[in-house]
Amino acid sequence: MKIVHVAVGVLIDQHQRVLVALRNENAHQGGLWEFPGGKCEAGEQVSDALRREFFEEIGIQITKDVPLCNIRHDYGDKQVWLEVRRILSYTGEATGKEGQPIRWQPLNSLDVEQFPAANKVIIDRIQLSDRIAITGAAHNRSEFLQRFDRLIQMGLPTVHLRQGHFPDQEFLSIARECKQRCLDVSVDLILSTSVSLFEALPTQGLHVSSRILETLERRPVAQEYRFSASCHSLAQLQHAQKMGANYAFLSPVAKTLSHPQQTPLGWKAFARLASQVDVPVYALGGMIASDINTAQIYGAAGIAAISAFWEAERAAI
Repeated sequence: MKIVHVAVGVLIDQHQRVLVALRNENAHQGGLWEFPGGKCEAGEQVSDALRREFFEEIGIQITKDVPLCNIRHDYGDKQVWLEVRRILSYTGEATGKEGQPIRWQPLNSLDVEQFPAANKVIIDRIQLSDRIAITGAAHNRSEFLQRFDRLIQMGLPTVHLRQGHFPDQEFLSIARECKQRCLDVSVDLILSTSVSLFEALPTQGLHVSSRILETLERRPVAQEYRFSASCHSLAQLQHAQKMGANYAFLSPVAKTLSHPQQTPLGWKAFARLASQVDVPVYALGGMIASDINTAQIYGAAGIAAISAFWEAERAAI
């Protein structure tokens, strides 16, 4: 069966809404919403096809776009290869030039049932936060919880609670308090710990170290929970993908104060490694808030950081 090669564009505005269009009832997967795009012509580059389709169908001119993900899907009667790109800048005003309904849909309200099955990967990807905060050190429990309270007031949707040097029972005790605090402000709490401790106190997800990752033979948590892992090599990224990780951290991208002896990957090496797996990859190590755009240009889902958020004096990030 011939594979249909399609260029797809994801355009998200400053209000965290994404542009979607309704497929014609007579088209394949008709009557469903989709992310705009179209077929690549023979010999046509994906970016060129995307720019052509967006101008012809939506009336806007894309000025900057970067890869987001690749999807191959078999519908039974048709196989598609979607090369999805994130649109960073454009000119013009979006309109359905071919009479198709379009709308700006809030990211948190996207319903996979209203989209073709191949689009589920896109929805999962763009609903991930572009910033993940990781807890750092504190002199005592009281200071830790004060810092944690400040952290979850920053408007970050996801926080990783790192076990660090906490003994198991003390970590679980702190995690219980942090879990309730996160519920109060609708922040997702991911425990960065062992599988057994997560099972003792499940939250929205589990994050494991590269050392634990390498020991896994299957996904350690049910699909209802997020699963992520720290990685430092292509082999670890590939294993995280094999284990069904929802995302991975790749580090260190830049020099860090905590590990000054480690040689950083740099953005080009990060992009090369991240592009060889389908799992979304976050840049970790020496990241600051202003690195988000750079990270996305180099194919990252976003940034993960300790100091940039944990040490911040106010929620201006």
